[in-house]
Amino acid sequence: MAKRNQRYGLIAGNGRFPLLALETAKQLGDQVVVVAIEGEAAPEVVNLAAALHWIHVGQLGKLIEILKREGVSEVMMTGQVKHVSIFSNLKPDWKLVKVLAGLREKNTSALIGGVQRALEEEGIQLVDSTRLLKPLLAGCGVLTKRKPTNEEEKDLMYGRRVAHILASVDIGQSVAISEKACVAAEAMEGTDAMLRRAATLANGRPLRLVKVSHGRGHLLFDVPVVGLSTIETMKETGTTALAIDADRTLLLDKEEMIRRANEAGITIAAYAAEERIPLKAKRSK
Repeated sequence: MAKRNQRYGLIAGNGRFPLLALETAKQLGDQVVVVAIEGEAAPEVVNLAAALHWIHVGQLGKLIEILKREGVSEVMMTGQVKHVSIFSNLKPDWKLVKVLAGLREKNTSALIGGVQRALEEEGIQLVDSTRLLKPLLAGCGVLTKRKPTNEEEKDLMYGRRVAHILASVDIGQSVAISEKACVAAEAMEGTDAMLRRAATLANGRPLRLVKVSHGRGHLLFDVPVVGLSTIETMKETGTTALAIDADRTLLLDKEEMIRRANEAGITIAAYAAEERIPLKAKRSK
């Protein structure tokens, strides 16, 4: 891997995503200024950052101050901040209050879009959050040894139509399907909690998990992520199949994840993001 010695910023939320991005940056010889979110980012970021700063959710002014002081003109968002934290625990500084006042909606997409504009006004560009991890984006096709059965395929296709509608209005990225019925939809609780809730409703029926991207023309933020915990929760909840968007979903610990899915008999299929059918199907003659 050729050394590049580039310098840029990285906003670190929770999960493995920020750590994997930073490990790749270290291999490339890049100098990464990490702004880590208190209560979200893993403490291990301290070992991978050229410079490390901690902020609370809502400290947009401090974020901008740090990046400008560090001479950073490009920054990527990695990992997530729990939606519940944003909704119930957000304590915005004056800079974020100004952004919020200009928003017509207060959903995640609108909020981060407002933050993006505020950064650009200060000469800081938000860049593709996956640019260090392109090899971990799911390729198109069945990724496991086992292909979906006919019944699983029907559930997955139905789930993709439902999930696309929910994602388009920024409700959530995932749904749990059984027998072509939507058992549960993800909102603020996250995918794992949604699956566990679905299992209590399914009464022993097998579930299928569908996760889609938001259909935006970029991967600046809110990129769908699946990993080892996804497989473990699927095993726990009797979820036999997973559908994701190809080229728009990160597979963390990819090889180990697929190995565990194969061991559990779980099938994973990645579909082209445009392969979505309107929810209202044509009636048969």
